[in-house]
Amino acid sequence: MPRTLIATISIAVVLAAAPLAAQTAIEQIVVSATRSPQPLYRVGSSITVLTADVIQSTQTQIVSDLLSQTPGVNVTRSGGVGGATSLRIRGAEPDQTVVIIDGVKLNDPSSVGGGYNFANLLVGDIERIEVLRGAQSTLWGSQAIGGVVSIQTATPTKAFEASGEVEGGSRSTVSLRGGGGGKTDRVVWRLAGNHYSTDGISSFAAGKEADGYRNTGLSGRARVDMADNVSLDARGVYSNSRNEFDGFPAPAFAFGDTAEYGFTKEFVGYTGLNVDLFDNKLKNRVAYALTDTNRDNINPAQAVTTTTFDAAGKNKRWEYQGTFVIVENWSAVFGIENEASSLRTASPSTFTPNPVPVRNKAEITSAYAQVQGELTAGLTLTGGLRHDDHNTFGTRTLGQAAAAWSLNNGNTILRASFGQGFKAPTLFQLFSSFGNKALRPEEADSWDGGIEQRFADGNVVISAIGFTRKTKNQIDFAGCPGNPFCRPATFGVYDNIASTKADGIELAATAKVEALSIQANYTYTDTENTSLGNANRGKVLARRPKTIANLWLTYAWPTNVSTGIGVRYVGDSFDNAANSFVLEDYVVVDLRASWPINGTVELYGRVENVFDKSYATTRNYGSPGRGAFAGVRAKF
Repeated sequence: MPRTLIATISIAVVLAAAPLAAQTAIEQIVVSATRSPQPLYRVGSSITVLTADVIQSTQTQIVSDLLSQTPGVNVTRSGGVGGATSLRIRGAEPDQTVVIIDGVKLNDPSSVGGGYNFANLLVGDIERIEVLRGAQSTLWGSQAIGGVVSIQTATPTKAFEASGEVEGGSRSTVSLRGGGGGKTDRVVWRLAGNHYSTDGISSFAAGKEADGYRNTGLSGRARVDMADNVSLDARGVYSNSRNEFDGFPAPAFAFGDTAEYGFTKEFVGYTGLNVDLFDNKLKNRVAYALTDTNRDNINPAQAVTTTTFDAAGKNKRWEYQGTFVIVENWSAVFGIENEASSLRTASPSTFTPNPVPVRNKAEITSAYAQVQGELTAGLTLTGGLRHDDHNTFGTRTLGQAAAAWSLNNGNTILRASFGQGFKAPTLFQLFSSFGNKALRPEEADSWDGGIEQRFADGNVVISAIGFTRKTKNQIDFAGCPGNPFCRPATFGVYDNIASTKADGIELAATAKVEALSIQANYTYTDTENTSLGNANRGKVLARRPKTIANLWLTYAWPTNVSTGIGVRYVGDSFDNAANSFVLEDYVVVDLRASWPINGTVELYGRVENVFDKSYATTRNYGSPGRGAFAGVRAKF
């Protein structure tokens, strides 16, 4: 990485908090940290908020690309848009992050680790994203070891409003988005749809044929106020995608160009009844949520059967949540949840064209409670406990504590938090042919602390946060023989054989000097495999770059045109646990511009990867080169 670029980013970070933030900590209201609306200055956990204005200004169509610009987040993808996409928060595993959309978890029980694949998550009708960093299992349950990504789709604020967007560009990429809704005294509703398609790039880095991708999505929400203190909510999000990818063609069975493709259908549904009692001091919510994911992979070159993989995963969740105002500035959040997961998977082949599908179920019942209050002026304390009862691995109790101290009229905010995280073994890890019913949940202890400082009437904000996390009982694949849980005719089994740690610092800054805006962040993450008796003990965890930096400069011209330049640096990382293959560091530069013609219509455009940098986030997989895109959006 050029020294001048390092210096530029370093100066911007030091001179120019909350990256991509559109409001100050005094004004922001967040939900994910406490599962109830709270001013950001009262939240002790580390959180980044991406508002509708921020999401629109970035012009980003892919949610994972947007999240990669936030502190503590690293994204890897197998090829171009639509390829398997993993998100790691503060060096945690991809399946140790909880993803929520409109209050519903998006994890896929049919995947090996039960995590969420960001490949098919488009910006669509999203108006807000909260990225909560650190172990958060007390309120959000299993998987929240690295953190939580909470997504909210648009909610109307007028009697009727509509929006639309058309974009096109390189690689025959087309994006269409539109939606409309309204608000009356008793009813709030919105419907939206989007379509994205691209010819793409070759997933195989040395490949010649492009692997295309298309995705069509729908979302809707409605709230009906049946009385002043009673309302009914219903929400749904659906996507249907097709992605082409490369595999291991015969006869050499080495990674290369193939004609393989896959289908993924995802549905997220929610319905809830809200009842407020005692002059709104006690808010009650009873809800049912469903996630349903179906995946199929096809290889036209395979004999006998072209289907190579068929999977379906469902999560059915019943929950009650209460929020109670104890006294002024003191409140409690508590609840009970029951989650039933199921999977069905099959991997047909030429030799076994009709295998018996693996089918299994698991159930977990949880209770949680958290109290938050102002101990003294400006000092807010938060503490909570959670108890889980899993029908296979048993019970677990864990806790969380945080403090936020707002000083100097909110110009200085000190934050500190401690959280315990856990991740229940997945259905695949428990019951597949490589499963192990004796597995224990993965556990983690996470600490962080830092400061946010505002200068120049809030026009300059700087934050610095240090963090550490230790994880034990991490589930990994262990080879046979030599493992007591191995069964005949198997070459491996899942077992609690790994422990890891991650330490680091996150720096972030924003500055506004007349027409010039600066947004910057820098993350340093030091990870290590600390497993006793493991050949990779002492090695850096795979695909965790130690340094990541983002810098955006935006200038608002007198003509009402806005232009910006973005620089993203990702340092060296290793592609494997043995640290024998290096993924080289890289710098990507983007340009963007927008022109609001009037209060209704805006023209915009961008150039991604201006210098056509070739890089890899996963070994042997390609990355998009230079691309130009332009569009028009309108709001009514």
